[in-house]
Amino acid sequence: MRKIRTVEMQRLTVEEYREAAKLPLVVVLDDVRSMYNIGSVFRTCDAFRVESIVLCGICQTPPATEIHKTALGAEDAVSWKYAPTALEAVEMLHAEGYEVLAVEQVEHSTKLQNFRADGQKRYAVVLGNEVKGVHQEVVDACDGCLEIPQLGTKHSMNVSVTAGIVIYEFARQLVL
Repeated sequence: MRKIRTVEMQRLTVEEYREAAKLPLVVVLDDVRSMYNIGSVFRTCDAFRVESIVLCGICQTPPATEIHKTALGAEDAVSWKYAPTALEAVEMLHAEGYEVLAVEQVEHSTKLQNFRADGQKRYAVVLGNEVKGVHQEVVDACDGCLEIPQLGTKHSMNVSVTAGIVIYEFARQLVL
C-alpha cells in the first residue's frame, strides 16, 4: 500500500468548503480554556463539514496562534461565532429550531451508541470545560444529554477527543 499524497486528495478550497453542504450539527464549546483544544475541535469540524461552532464564555476566538497551531487553517473554513455564555447559545439555537444535547455524565443520559439521529432534524452538541464540564444551568436548558461510555479508571476524556467521537457518530449516522 502507498500513502496518498496531499495533492492527490483533491481537498476543497476554503471557498468550496463554505459553499458545500454541511452536516446539520453545531458544536458549542462551553468555557473551554485551552486554545489547543479549541483548534483541535475546529479541525475535526472541518473534517466532517460541521455547520458551525459557537465559542462561549472564556473560549478564545480566532485569530490566535495557539488555535491555529492545532486547527491548521480550519478556523478559516469553519463558520463560527461567539456567545457570552453557553446558556445564551442554547437559547439562540432553540429559537433557530435545533435540538440541543449536552455531552455530559448525568442521570438518565443517552449512551452515545444508543442515540439515533433523525435526518429531518438539526442538532447542536454542547461540550464543556476541561475540568468542570458543561455548566449545570446549560445541562438543564438542553433537550437531553449524550454520554460516551468509559471503561477505565478515569471518568472523563479530553474535550477535543470527546468532540471527535461525538462528531464522527453524527456524521456516521447522517452522511457517511
